Amino acid sequence: MQTILVTGAKGQLGSELQQLASSYPQFEFIFTDKEELSIIDETAINSFFDMHQFAFCINCAAYTAVDKSETDADAAYAVNANASGFLAAACKKHDTRFVQVSTDYVFDGTNTVPYKESDPTNPLGVYGASKLKGEQLAIENDPSVIILRTSWVYSSFGANFVKTMLRLMNERESINVVNDQLGSPTFAADLAKAILDICQWSIDNKQWPAGIYNYSNEGIISWYDFAVAIKELSNSKCQVNPIPSSAYPTPAKRPAYSAFDKEKIKSTFRLHIPEWKDSLQTCLLQIMKYIA
Repeated sequence: MQTILVTGAKGQLGSELQQLASSYPQFEFIFTDKEELSIIDETAINSFFDMHQFAFCINCAAYTAVDKSETDADAAYAVNANASGFLAAACKKHDTRFVQVSTDYVFDGTNTVPYKESDPTNPLGVYGASKLKGEQLAIENDPSVIILRTSWVYSSFGANFVKTMLRLMNERESINVVNDQLGSPTFAADLAKAILDICQWSIDNKQWPAGIYNYSNEGIISWYDFAVAIKELSNSKCQVNPIPSSAYPTPAKRPAYSAFDKEKIKSTFRLHIPEWKDSLQTCLLQIMKYIA
């Protein structure tokens, strides 16, 4: 039985991987969060890897406070960049396959067609820059790393856009949502399944095609479209109003367009990627079940 280390186990993606673990009995899982393993501590990482034998390491840990990172750059770089490099080096030393999760924020959003993995990066803020540095350090320390760029992640776990919208729609008669930022939502459960399927694919095919891959749910929408769908699927009476980004200034700039071309990951690993609205409905049903 092959062992998978999952860091950042209490976050959205880590929590979804914990939910899925029983569906992959061929793997043994070790889930850690900062209490069990500080990934910003290189010595702690090396000691942890010396104590275990991991076939795979999935790094779900991230500093994701996009706006706060503008004034807390050291913390963002410690988690998103340096830790990625430490984990990559440990994986290289111990012959562990490394999966690093990255973001659409490595791009500046000036594209008008979906981004390919090979397109030039140009992050607009500290969060994106720290995640890009994490990609670079991972590749530098372990050239066989698989980097998965994803976007607009949500889940029934943790804090995210979907849960915020549900709360606001319950509290207010109307809300304003930006309609000039386009991209693709990613249900963390779908991403978690894709990662585990890639691990299994690599065992079955005795291959590990290193490199950068894009992953999000299918479909390109605005945040406003996303909010409207949440309203409709949750039967809310709240009015959703479209507004331009200029009417909702934030400390960090967001890419105006960050949709992904996902042909590479689909053709390489034979993955089926669900449509965004189908996955949203699945997530909302889970949230309603927890509330009930």
